[in-house]
Amino acid sequence: QVQLVESGGGLVQAGGSLRLSCAVSGDTFRYAMGWFRRAPGKEREVVATISWNGGNTYYADSVKGRFTISRDNAKNTVYLQMNVLKLEDTAVYYCAARRGSDYDSWGQGTQVTVSS
Repeated sequence: QVQLVESGGGLVQAGGSLRLSCAVSGDTFRYAMGWFRRAPGKEREVVATISWNGGNTYYADSVKGRFTISRDNAKNTVYLQMNVLKLEDTAVYYCAARRGSDYDSWGQGTQVTVSS
């Protein structure tokens, strides 16, 4: 049974930075990973994704140039470095694994709150 555990969320002032981590256990980690978020009153949206070998990445337009997704396959961990945080980045952030044709395994989420 694959398990995904996020960490690194918290309260930060606008313009600040946070680094989220997602540790994966119980599986090979040879699959694409993604970070998603759900803001209050909004639907879940994709933030960034990364291929299994890190060679391909995708970013939502809203975070391009500010967020960086990376992974360490030796540690079975995926990261999301978030810089120049904005109020609108406030959300619960989830990591997910695409072990099949879609993202089918999810973490419990970590809260990111950006204050003015």
